Amino acid sequence: MHCGAVANGRNRRLLLRVVVILIIRFFAEHECFIKEVAKAQPPQHLTQLLSIFTARGKSIVSPGAKQGLLPLAIPLVRMSPGSSIALLRWPTARPSMEMPVVEVQKHGVWFLANNVDQFIHRILVEEDISKPEESSQVIFDAAGEAGKKLYSKGDFARSELMDLDLYLLRKVGLFPDSLERKVIRHIENGDHVSALVAAEFYTKRGNFPGFARPFAFNAKVLLKLGRSLEAKDAARGALKSSWWTLGCRYEEIARIAEWGEEQIVQYKEKVTGEGRQRDISRGKPRAQASYDEAGLLLDLASLEGTWDESRERVAQCYKDAGLNDMANFVLYRD
Repeated sequence: MHCGAVANGRNRRLLLRVVVILIIRFFAEHECFIKEVAKAQPPQHLTQLLSIFTARGKSIVSPGAKQGLLPLAIPLVRMSPGSSIALLRWPTARPSMEMPVVEVQKHGVWFLANNVDQFIHRILVEEDISKPEESSQVIFDAAGEAGKKLYSKGDFARSELMDLDLYLLRKVGLFPDSLERKVIRHIENGDHVSALVAAEFYTKRGNFPGFARPFAFNAKVLLKLGRSLEAKDAARGALKSSWWTLGCRYEEIARIAEWGEEQIVQYKEKVTGEGRQRDISRGKPRAQASYDEAGLLLDLASLEGTWDESRERVAQCYKDAGLNDMANFVLYRD
């Protein structure tokens, strides 16, 4: 019995050592990729996030395994056959700008957190309140010293807020799913004024820069509450942002916006050589015309998830726009 316990202890230590070695190897690969290919600053606690995923039994993937994914994503872990967690590299972001954590799906991305630290913080809160002590400890151990700085076990209980979404929004950061559940609860309680106020706050400038999801959700709320004209305007506003950031299929929002096939036809016409030349002849700088074309190509690719088919053209547009680093990043594959 004693010998078995000793053997089990050795096996656990050996397994832990192997896991640590794998995490270090994966982090080194991701760190090098982010620095050398994506030309960005690697998140300080990316190692801890990868360690948490490993502790949860998820498969860490190579940052260059971008086949079938949005070209602007840096994959971290595969969650299911059609879903990956990734970092998002905005085309014109400063190298020092923190990259948001997103879930990449066939038609685009779903915003998860503004940065890696915020994402780890949320994971620890959820582990603390939903798992038994011995189960959650595995995740807390994986988070290491970084986790201790972000969250201590029992902080949620001590806050006396007694509502996960409220705690996340007040103590951790803004998350789309938490804000959306807050709006839905107001509607279910018959408090439509509060629902409209909360939905409007969701769209506030600076909360989720670059993402269309808040505006798309606001359009759905307005429609549900019988404000069809306002819903149409909100939907059209959402479609002015990148379609792959809608957090849902394009068709859902296009119906509310009362957009037909002609809008897609117009987009397809704009990404022809004639369309670009027309913009230039009207005074748009050549570099801006190329950059805008890359955005249109990504929007069109999001309709069917045909990212790989548009990759080379998107890269060429970034190159023509003077964004050589982005062009190389988009083209990179394992």
